[in-house]
Amino acid sequence: MNYAFPPAPVVTLDAMSSNPFPVRRIFCVGRNYPDHAREMGADPERDEPFFFMKPAGAILHNNSVLPYPPGTSNLQPEVELVVALHKGGRNIPVDKVDYDYVFGYAVGLDMTRRDLQLAAREQGRPWDMAKGFDHSAPCSAITPEFYAGNISRGKIELKVNGEIRQSGDVGDMILKIPQMVHTLSNWVELFPGDLIFTGTPAGVAPVVKGDVIEATVAGLEPLIITIG
Repeated sequence: MNYAFPPAPVVTLDAMSSNPFPVRRIFCVGRNYPDHAREMGADPERDEPFFFMKPAGAILHNNSVLPYPPGTSNLQPEVELVVALHKGGRNIPVDKVDYDYVFGYAVGLDMTRRDLQLAAREQGRPWDMAKGFDHSAPCSAITPEFYAGNISRGKIELKVNGEIRQSGDVGDMILKIPQMVHTLSNWVELFPGDLIFTGTPAGVAPVVKGDVIEATVAGLEPLIITIG
């Protein structure tokens, strides 16, 4: 087929002992850790986690430089466990998720222009420009589920220049992985290649040019990004 111009290349992530993983969409879970919900001014007893999206083109590979984005003076990283799906569908049963739908896991950063996010929130506007900008989804290579096992607990941590900023446990998530996949599949049809960034613990704070970010989750390959 002839196109008006060459189509964009397929976005992929490396995967251990596997061919590259083609990324279709990126879903994110907001306020999925009680301590982070509280630091953002929400009540986890009352305010349920929610979903938003980033474009697949926001992926940034491990050991890369992330250019400091325009339009912000408050860029904040959020460390997250990433779930990669290799099977999709609608109305996916909770008890089928872990072994039938999850391809593997990775470490991700939900980069956020916090000043834009807070301004949009105050005006009742979408968060797109605060969350879905270029390079806003750094992600490590994927560790397949048959190597990593079913990750339902484990340390999640973010360091900036060697100093711990965020530290928690994946088991603290409000929506667990089976629940979030089930809930998402009731809203949209999921497909192979979809990623889910599952939320972040408390401790978010700004980074500046020259900072080195190291994100780790439950023994997965560390994610290291430099702010340029």
